[in-house]
Amino acid sequence: MIVVVGIGADGMAGVAPASRAELHRATVVYGSSRQLELLDSSVTAVRREWPSPMLPALRTLLDDVDGDVHVVASGDPLLHGVGGALIRVHGAERVAVLPHVSSVTLACARVGWPVQDTEIISLVTAEPHTAVRRGGRAVVLSRDGSSPAALARLLTDTGRGESEMTVLEQLGGPTELRRAATAREWASRPPTGVDALNVIAVRYLPEERVLATLPDDALEHDGQLTKQSMRAVTMAALAPRPGEMLWDVGSGSGSIAIEWCRAGMDCRAIAFERSEVRRARIVANVAAFGAAVTVRTGAPGAFDAESAPDVVFVGGGVSQAGLLDACWDRLPPGGRIVANVVTVESEAVLAQWYSRHGGELRRFQHSRGEPVGGFTGWRPAMPVTQWIASKP
Repeated sequence: MIVVVGIGADGMAGVAPASRAELHRATVVYGSSRQLELLDSSVTAVRREWPSPMLPALRTLLDDVDGDVHVVASGDPLLHGVGGALIRVHGAERVAVLPHVSSVTLACARVGWPVQDTEIISLVTAEPHTAVRRGGRAVVLSRDGSSPAALARLLTDTGRGESEMTVLEQLGGPTELRRAATAREWASRPPTGVDALNVIAVRYLPEERVLATLPDDALEHDGQLTKQSMRAVTMAALAPRPGEMLWDVGSGSGSIAIEWCRAGMDCRAIAFERSEVRRARIVANVAAFGAAVTVRTGAPGAFDAESAPDVVFVGGGVSQAGLLDACWDRLPPGGRIVANVVTVESEAVLAQWYSRHGGELRRFQHSRGEPVGGFTGWRPAMPVTQWIASKP
């Protein structure tokens, strides 16, 4: 059995009796150097610091060991911590977790926010731009002492400079420190000496959250984007599920990849775009919405270096020889593909794939009311043909 014990910045003084008893009976304790240093002399177990990389050590933790192995972890080990990783590797029946008060709960207590109304964002392994939001509030788990300044710059650069940031260092410990400023203030005068053990409570301003499909003018584009109305029906066809990976092929402005990441928990995307100018535009859009999107060069040349998709969306290049074949080949069994086209030539390609693999073939025509002199008339957009299929 692996016993994971949570510990706070106050060390053994804040450890619950049950957790203290586990540490006292331990024969070997694993943890980071910082966590192991929090243990006092009453813990007589052999202390082993995690190696780098850490994952291989997690897999072999129970090899050649008689009895239980103990692990010490920060706060609640199941909140973006090693507890979840150990359960994924060894199974819940072989891992017992004794949590401490989490840094998120402590942060919410300090700023007066109900935990259930607060988003939790981890930058421990994610890129800083994934903590950008268009409103609401979140507790951001920092990677290190540079995270607050990096996030402040991103918020300022994406029009969120009035966002209120409270950086909480060494939460629950004797040297706990609180610093508060707007993102713009932090960006112009980056704080010095921020402790590596910190979290950021952020109230994102201005409040501009949109829960439905984004309007076209919310994204930078040169006209090459899936328009809002078509984007809505395309997202319905893509049907994102939590944790899935999307390949957005011929991404244009990145609109579908961004909507995908906004749609569900832990949804990720790779945007493939051959134009360097458009790739730069996608990067800017991704940063503005905090989306977990990786931007790559054109398809299918960049496919082999990337993680396999759960779903593929093809918004451009359908008539390119071999493109749909390359997308289909990289889909796993049960994977889904959606393709949108507007030209007769591309429509012919989709008709062939529909005949070969089945699925659904749809055609959409949208019109908008626009002025005609002193009256109003309907101006039709180009019709869009859509093919949806699942790989057997």
